Amino acid sequence: MNITTIDDTQRKAAKVAGLAYLITFIVVVFANFGIHDRLNVTGDAAGTARKILEHESLFRLGIVLDLVYCIGIVALIAALYVIFRPVSQHLALLATFLRLVFVIAWFVMTLQLFDVLRLLHAADYLRVFEAGRLQALAKMYLAARFDRYYGGLLFYGLSTTVTSYLFYKSRYIPRAFAAIGVASCAWCAFCALVFLLVPGFSNVVNLWWFDTPMGLFEIATSFWLLFKGLRQ
Repeated sequence: MNITTIDDTQRKAAKVAGLAYLITFIVVVFANFGIHDRLNVTGDAAGTARKILEHESLFRLGIVLDLVYCIGIVALIAALYVIFRPVSQHLALLATFLRLVFVIAWFVMTLQLFDVLRLLHAADYLRVFEAGRLQALAKMYLAARFDRYYGGLLFYGLSTTVTSYLFYKSRYIPRAFAAIGVASCAWCAFCALVFLLVPGFSNVVNLWWFDTPMGLFEIATSFWLLFKGLRQ
């Protein structure tokens, strides 16, 4: 198939991708900043434990929303593969694989939040440990999400770099816009890699600047796909 020929399946997939971009962004922002950060008391394991137990239903809602986010990303992966398979099947598969690694990492770190609840509820077999130690372990699980996120972000950034290149190659969106996407996504992958090697890198480049340009590009792309669709 010529890459300038767009069929109905690709057009429908573009709408799905645009919707998935928006929904996953809204869900993950609300779950992390509206729930997880709200219940996490910086540097205070006991305070964090108390807030989680007082708002356990909210904490569990955060877990469910993180799982919904995983489902949304899988839908996005499928839609992007349908869009880009005629452009380059090998690159489309590479982008799919890289983003699946990210989803698996997110899925695992989400399920581990149930370990936090298990520790804080202190089942009979855990009572050999003091309450303070259980709270410290629970806090450790929460803190571990930070490292796992940036490990997964490396793969997500690489995936979106490939996706942005496919947008550039196919001309499905304006080439200048796609080029900005390639640069911002490659920047995200680079920052994540350097941060994993040298944690002090965050003192040079603020953590917010790692993935914010990529996030803005994906939001803009979602609106383009929803309202403009793929350019012939």
